[in-house]
Amino acid sequence: MADSPVEPWLVIIGIGEDGMAGLTAARHADLARAEVIFGGPRHLALADAGDRGRVWPVPFSVAPVLAERGRRVVVVASGDPFWFGAGTSLAARLTPGEWVAHPAPSTFSLVANRLGWPLEQVICLGLHAAPLERLVPTLNANRRAICLLRDGQAVTTLAHWLVTQGFGASTLYVMEALGGPGERIRHVVATDFAFTDVAAPVAVAIALSGPPGSGRAPGLPDATFLHDGQITKRPVRALTLATLAPRHGEILWDLGAGSGSVSAEWCLSGGQAIAVERRTDRATTIRANAQALGLEHILKVVEGDTTAVLAHLPRPDAVFIGGGADQALLDRLWTVLPPGVRIVANGVTLETEALLATWHGQKGGELLRIELATAAPLGAMRGWRPARPVVQWSVTR
Repeated sequence: MADSPVEPWLVIIGIGEDGMAGLTAARHADLARAEVIFGGPRHLALADAGDRGRVWPVPFSVAPVLAERGRRVVVVASGDPFWFGAGTSLAARLTPGEWVAHPAPSTFSLVANRLGWPLEQVICLGLHAAPLERLVPTLNANRRAICLLRDGQAVTTLAHWLVTQGFGASTLYVMEALGGPGERIRHVVATDFAFTDVAAPVAVAIALSGPPGSGRAPGLPDATFLHDGQITKRPVRALTLATLAPRHGEILWDLGAGSGSVSAEWCLSGGQAIAVERRTDRATTIRANAQALGLEHILKVVEGDTTAVLAHLPRPDAVFIGGGADQALLDRLWTVLPPGVRIVANGVTLETEALLATWHGQKGGELLRIELATAAPLGAMRGWRPARPVVQWSVTR
């Protein structure tokens, strides 16, 4: 005989700006039964939590909720608790039978429905505590984005930032208290932004207008990155990324990362990267490139000797050796990496070329010699200026 299901002790409720009026009778009952109700001050007021209310700690933590395990607990959150909400953090710490969630329409859904935008074609970002640079990969003429922002000052900052990025012609739809009695929607071109009375909760929908932006194929211009000359040049980088074959959510180890250009483009393709660099000045450059491209949350920089730090890194899906390949490093990688990890190593010296040829002979994979030349002045005419050839070894462990 099957066990009777155990009633979850935690109920996560999405609530809108219409408060209790927008909740079903079943959600009213959940709130009435609750011994403790967690949420932000605004959520607790909307849910009439009274003296049962507990405000989230700052910095945010789900520990107070977990400490109430065994009691009847409700968490109230804006709209859909699993879209930039507390639901994800809670579910990660609980077993499936401990909780149940009941979403309301998300702010993103409300915005799209007010404007008639197809939500599946819109970039949705939570920028409450994230830098505006997270928008950089989105900046492209004729794209649309919806951003959740902290307060009115953040809206002003966003408008000014878009102007500095060359997107001052973008139209901003400033949308306050959507779904509630105080709902207000205004629109303005970023260069003309002058609202001084924007109040939270607020979202901004952006109809982007500006330059074409960066392409999505690998091989961004070298000028995209700060560097001291230690950079995998654009054509070789494009070939390298094609060989690394980034996939969504995969982790790259970029060993001897230099400027971090390969790491950055890996992240722009949907992955996460760990850039290992022994020189402090270059590690600083990688961090600056990550911030400028809005990737600092998914591109981690580790300073130190490559072989010394490997044991402390999370398991990768791919490894790139852009500089410093030697026998000791390859031996170490072959020992610590599990089967299935993709390895790509580039070399420009005769010694590295010989090493990679030897490993190719022993372990297989593919060995590629990349020879490129660019047109350059030659007297009164032009001729080809060859770059140093690059030897690339790729193999799956």
